[in-house]
Parts: sequence; C-alpha cells; structure tokens
Amino acid sequence: MHIYQRFILLIIILFTSLTVNAQPADLVPAPVDVKMQPKREFRGVWIATVVNIDWPTNSKSPSEKQKQELIDILNSHQETGINAVMLQVRPAADAFYAKSREPWSKYLTGKQGQAPSPNYDPLEFAITEAHKRGMELHAWFNPYRATFDGNFAALSPQHITKIKPEWFFTYGGIKTFNPGLPEVRDYIVQVILDVVDNYDIDGVHMDDYFYPYPIAGQKINDEETFRKYGEGYDNIKDWRRHNVDLLIHMIADSVHAHDPNMKFGVSPFGIWANKAQNEEGSETNGGSSYYENYADTRKWVKEGWIDYINPQLYWQIGNRAADFQKLLDWWGDNTYGRHLYVGQAAYRINERKVQAFRNPAQLPQQIELIRNNPRVQGSVYFSSNSLTSNPLGFTDSLRDNYYQYPALPPVMLWRDSIPPNAPQQVTAKAVGKSVAVRWLTPTLAKDEEPVYGYVIYRFNDGEKIDIDNPKNILKIKYDPTLGYDDNTVIRGKTYFYVITALDRMKNESERSPTIAVTVP
Repeated sequence: MHIYQRFILLIIILFTSLTVNAQPADLVPAPVDVKMQPKREFRGVWIATVVNIDWPTNSKSPSEKQKQELIDILNSHQETGINAVMLQVRPAADAFYAKSREPWSKYLTGKQGQAPSPNYDPLEFAITEAHKRGMELHAWFNPYRATFDGNFAALSPQHITKIKPEWFFTYGGIKTFNPGLPEVRDYIVQVILDVVDNYDIDGVHMDDYFYPYPIAGQKINDEETFRKYGEGYDNIKDWRRHNVDLLIHMIADSVHAHDPNMKFGVSPFGIWANKAQNEEGSETNGGSSYYENYADTRKWVKEGWIDYINPQLYWQIGNRAADFQKLLDWWGDNTYGRHLYVGQAAYRINERKVQAFRNPAQLPQQIELIRNNPRVQGSVYFSSNSLTSNPLGFTDSLRDNYYQYPALPPVMLWRDSIPPNAPQQVTAKAVGKSVAVRWLTPTLAKDEEPVYGYVIYRFNDGEKIDIDNPKNILKIKYDPTLGYDDNTVIRGKTYFYVITALDRMKNESERSPTIAVTVP
C-alpha cells in the first residue's frame, strides 16, 4: 500500500506529477488554537507487512521471535496513545492468517505457501494482543494486487494466479486482478468474508491500489473484457470506475450482512479529482484516484457504502500542488455524515529534500488543523516504523501532548446507536498496594447486544466527577471480565471510581454510581 519506501520517488514522479515544493520553516503557518483533547478520536497506524516494511522485519524469523516483535510494536504504540492498528493481512493475494483460501505470505515465512514454524495464526495473535491494549484491529486488504514483483516462478502452486490465470493482466511487471470480471469480484468478496466470519476484527480496511497507478508506456489489457461486459458504456474509463464501484458496494453489503457491527473503510490517494478536471474537485494539481485509479472514492462515501474514508494526505501545509490544509477542508466538506480519518505522512518527517518536513512542527500543526475541523474524527500514520523510531521527537509529542490521555474510537450511529446499560453493584476495595474494582454485568439493552468491554474512570479527592474529560480515564478494557486492579494508587489518598460499559461499536453506557475508597 501507500508510498512504499523503495517506491516513494517513483510514485511521486510518475504518478502524482506533484512538484514537492520546499518551504522555509518560517513560512509554515503558526499553530492554531487546539480544542481540549477529545475523548473520542481515531488514532491509527498502518502496520505494513509487504516486503517486511514494518513487521515481521525478517520473514525467516521463528514464530516466537515474530510474536515478541509484534508485542514490542504494540507496546510502543500503546505508550504513544494509538488506539487502532491497520494490519496488512493480504499484501498480494496471500495471507497472514490461517483460515484462508490463499497461501501463506512469503513475507511471513520466506516462501509463499509455507506455514509458520512453529505454526501459529498471526492475525488471531495480533487481534488478541491489540485488544488487550485497548486497540481496535482493522484487517487491511489489498484488493487487486496479486504479486508484488515479477518473480512468478516463486509463486505457490496454490496461488490464485496459477489456478485462474485468465483472471489477471500484467502491468508494470506484476500481476493484477482484472476488476472487470464478475468472478474476480465474487472471489475478492469471499476472501474478505473468510476473515469477517472467522476473526474478531474491528474493521475491514482497503488501501489505494484499485486499477494500477499509471506507468509510462504501459497499457491495461482489458479491452476483451470490456467488449464482453461493457454493455451500456461507450467509454472504457467509465466502465472501469463502474467495476470498482461494484466491488466496493458488494463488499459493503456482504460485510455488513455477515456482521452489522463491522466497520468498512478505504484509504485512497489523497486527491479525488482536481478542480481543473472536475468542478467538484479540490484546488490541487496532481494525480487523482478518480482519473488514474478509476476509483470514485467520493461516491462511496456519498452513497454510504463505506463507514470511513481515510485519504492519504501525504503533503505539507502550503504545498503548491497539493496543500494539506486545502485537501483537509475539501474532504471535510465531502464526508456526507461518514467518518473522515486523515492519513498522515510520518514517514516523510525529516525528509532531506523538503524543508517543511524537517520542521518538527509540521505534523503537530496538521493534527491541530484536524482537531479544529469538526468533520474530521482522527488520523492514521504511515507507517509503524516511522512512529516507533520517533523522528524529530514526533512520537514523544504524541505521547506527552496530543495523545496524553486515552481516547475511545468515535461512534458510528448509522451502524449502532443503542448504548449498553450501566454496570451494576460496583465495589472498590483496597488490597495491599492496589485497589480492586469489581462490578456485575449490566442488564441487556433493548437491542440485546452483549457488553463488549468497560471504561474505568478514576478521580482524586475534590475533583469533579466528569467522564467527558479523557484525563480521568484509567483504563479502556476490550473484554467483558468484571474487574480491574488499579496498581497505580498512593497510600493515604482517597480515590473515586466510576465504570461504564461498551458495546461492540464502542457506544458507552451511562456511568455507574461513584464508589470511594481510601488506600491505607
């Protein structure tokens, strides 16, 4: 996905045609006023597995080492304040999960089709560990890319390109699913449903690779498919957009039919269309998902097919061809009541050729712009390594400032608007150097949905009992167990505890009665 490290320059030059204009640091706008840190905010990070960008760093590592590496990554993000991970589970018609109709990924085991040793299910493991840390896990699928390189001889005999070679065209030296074939769309939907039906993921996430990014001298060989299936379309480009529309609509209907609580989102290229191409487009001058990828991403939001749009706004504030602020405002004006999470370019921090990204204030100022736009619900950073390496102290800034307090994901009232009932019979008892907080399961809400988790709030003596202020959140718990041990108390102090319940879509109950306890 995204602008992978070794292809960053190629995509910028060949696709976007964006002149990346260096800005002197003193031309970066002054910080804007920041609202109180929100209690609800999407704080995501992409964990890329293709070519081992983020995890696992070595495809030949034994399973236990891979597990520990992922735990270390999740621990780091938890400390930073991240509350969602986008884990790439299908980089190239392959799998980072056991319950799959596609072969194991070579980026996991070194050889496509070869199981981990000792055997384990990476997706199941990642879900469990993410939820332990109060993080959502969205399974990230690349829909159409079938290979990442031209080494077709190394593909597993069980790879779909070997079984159904007629489903693919070769473009730029790699094999890509032909989106115009109905059987291709059916197959991709079934691949995604394998995960929806078998894993406790929080969302289905797709990246920006639909029809391939243009490459000079290359041609998409789909004329025969157009002749067979293009009835009603005079223009092959409109037909291609229709093909992608069909897939997105099919996935939305299928995913939500199988699990109404499943979130479905797409992370497209940051420009839908330029105003010079389309009067409804943005004031930009670069490549676009509508014209180059044949992906009408704005339509998917407008039609309500997707729950969130996560455009990759990987440019600096004030960029002449694609100004971050102008694109942020344009997407904010085109959300149609769905969620907007902004893809931010953590990987560009300290980029040598762009002075704006050498300014430590660049991404923090982007966060401030995001928070001051009421139609934006959060950010996702590309990619994991860029946060764990703390470029220019940005991760410190998230941990100590912008993400100092925990946050719940924003609610999706079109999916579920009924909160659980409040926990019952809350007790708190000092036990040694800790406080044991216990409660009973709430009575079922009117939708009869079981409780998914709890939020534990703690207040000091004399503080106002205010659960809207995230500084009072002690723990967000994504499991239904009925207790929490607070090991951060100080002897001689009095604390006040309040518990709320969460459902699967993170709707929150009314608060429980306040329980006081003094630590002897």
